[in-house]
Amino acid sequence: MVAHTSFPCPDPVGQVNPYSSVRLPVYARNVVSTSHPLAAQAGLHVLRSGGNAVDAAVATAAVMTVVEPVSNGLGSDAFALVWDGQRLHGLNASGRAPQAWMPDYFTRRYGDTALTPPKRGIDSVTVPGAVSGWMALSQRFGKLPFADLMQPAIDVAERGFAVPTVVQGKWAAAVNELQSQPGFAQAFLPRGRAPLLGELFSFPAAARAFRSLAASGGESFYRGDIAQAVARFAAQHGGALTEADLAAHTAEWVTPIAQHYSGHTLHEIPPNGQGIAALMALGMLAHTDVAHQPVDSVAAQHLQIEAMKLAFADVYRYVADPTAMHVTVEHMLDPTYLAQRAKLIDPRRAQLHAAGSPADAHRRGGTIYLTAADERGMMVSCIQSNYMGFGSGCVEPTFGISLQNRGHGFALPASHVNPANLVAPGKRPFHTIIPAFLSRPVCDAAGVPLCLADGTLQMEPVMSFGVMGANMQPQGHLQTLVRLLNHGQSLQAACDAPRWRFNTGLSINVEAGMDAQTVAGLRALGHQVDVLRDVYQDFGAGQFIWRLGNPAEHGYVAASDPRRDGLAAGW
Repeated sequence: MVAHTSFPCPDPVGQVNPYSSVRLPVYARNVVSTSHPLAAQAGLHVLRSGGNAVDAAVATAAVMTVVEPVSNGLGSDAFALVWDGQRLHGLNASGRAPQAWMPDYFTRRYGDTALTPPKRGIDSVTVPGAVSGWMALSQRFGKLPFADLMQPAIDVAERGFAVPTVVQGKWAAAVNELQSQPGFAQAFLPRGRAPLLGELFSFPAAARAFRSLAASGGESFYRGDIAQAVARFAAQHGGALTEADLAAHTAEWVTPIAQHYSGHTLHEIPPNGQGIAALMALGMLAHTDVAHQPVDSVAAQHLQIEAMKLAFADVYRYVADPTAMHVTVEHMLDPTYLAQRAKLIDPRRAQLHAAGSPADAHRRGGTIYLTAADERGMMVSCIQSNYMGFGSGCVEPTFGISLQNRGHGFALPASHVNPANLVAPGKRPFHTIIPAFLSRPVCDAAGVPLCLADGTLQMEPVMSFGVMGANMQPQGHLQTLVRLLNHGQSLQAACDAPRWRFNTGLSINVEAGMDAQTVAGLRALGHQVDVLRDVYQDFGAGQFIWRLGNPAEHGYVAASDPRRDGLAAGW
């Protein structure tokens, strides 16, 4: 039996990138790619100190909470996919609702017509899960002591860093909305304003938190001095989050869900996240001729947009905490159902799509992303987020805990969009952040896929990747995979290419770099197209690591999105 062991880049090395770019791909045996250079360097430092890709990912994630506070913080949630060299593992480190969050908790405070918990403030905060994710990753797969992984974040928080371009712009844009939230100005407006471009920002409160996490192995966040401070802060400002809520939290190892497409398999975290949207859209696209359309043509973009709209219609109707869902993942990914949904795509016009009935069909038939890989073959796809920019806007002052606003993702009784997502104590909300991983089957010399002892297909890793940005995330997964797998574009080209983003109804946004004839063609099909000229508008920001073969010999190629301040770095 012969397994595939060499994965050439999707296009030949050196092929010209057809899109304007400020980035070049990076080739190395050990790679970290994320949206801030200091965080990527922290990951490389850990790798050079004897750590593995998981150690690098945890150290990188910790530094990211300091250097990109506009997107994440110590009060974030997180998810991860880990290729350990043999198998793929999923981690759900999203937090749950406080025990006091019965639906009437919100109707009493905000009225019977409120559709969701508030967007900002202490009543938008669920239990932060990111630190529990770091702990779980380190305990299961890490090589270095947890304290060592916190040291780079301590150093950056204490010494400070020069605020870069994209982070500065997002920071300044958040001030008017968030400056009145408790703790925000003290933490993030140290001179009474957002830092200027290149101005030094230090975060001594966060350094204090990282020292506590280092000393306790992370436990202090949920059962120690940080937990006490967060619960006290919540109570002072009328919130429901308690020490008991924090102590009850644990990250959960989960089985990734998957969709086969174009000889490869895309893996995502199962609900409560929206990764299933990318899987459904790819499953529908497999029944179209998208692979035979020119890469940037009207037809290629239209088919992807329509498949994405169909997927979102079901996801927004059914996806929630899996304990409350009325349909299963198997229902939603059923091949017969996806084939039926694909038939609704009209290549000649844009349409409004409603949710389908996947259970019946089955019976008939504001985020940071990072990825790391090491020369021993371990690969990590990790994402963490405060949700909408700085999240709730609430910052516990003693330890600088910038709290997410994931509670806003729940539904209240007045909303009838997704009853499974109704707020309840101890429940996880619908979540937007999704890491991704690409594999392909191991085949024998005759090209027949091989199976493991349990009957599942034997797989080999191909790419660890993600695309940040709310509902842009599954759309970014879809668009980059079509470019890579169907059209053979390089990682950096697929990263740089102009993107579209579906909003609601017939509304889409496109980047100004999209060809004018393509934009006109989409409008002619009935899409309501708004061209956004700001390169930093939220069309997602991707990080990609593609395995070239045996990592010790061939290493990886990595790409980092020019829409953010980051880079791919390796050695």
